[in-house]
Amino acid sequence: MRNKVVVTIAGREYTMVAVEDETYVRKCADLVDQQLKQISSGNLSQADAAVLAAMNIADQFLKEQQASDDLRRQVKENLEDANRLKLELSEAKREIFKLSTRK
Repeated sequence: MRNKVVVTIAGREYTMVAVEDETYVRKCADLVDQQLKQISSGNLSQADAAVLAAMNIADQFLKEQQASDDLRRQVKENLEDANRLKLELSEAKREIFKLSTRK
């Protein structure tokens, strides 16, 4: 289902059509609006400010994506370590059992 949401970005209203809910669309619009407010100055055109805002958002996105990839890799390594340690523990238990039954 598509939702129509009217948002305000840089003082202008835009009608957004999205499958996401209104809260999410407003959150996205607020992020863009905040970026534009941080960048905007009397010297920049609205188009130039929009490009710089898009670059800032892309930068944040790519850094978060890298951090997410790094966390996934770390979790994978931790799982592999845990499995290796489980195997070592199992082998140690078998060895202990063998040694205890020899007596």
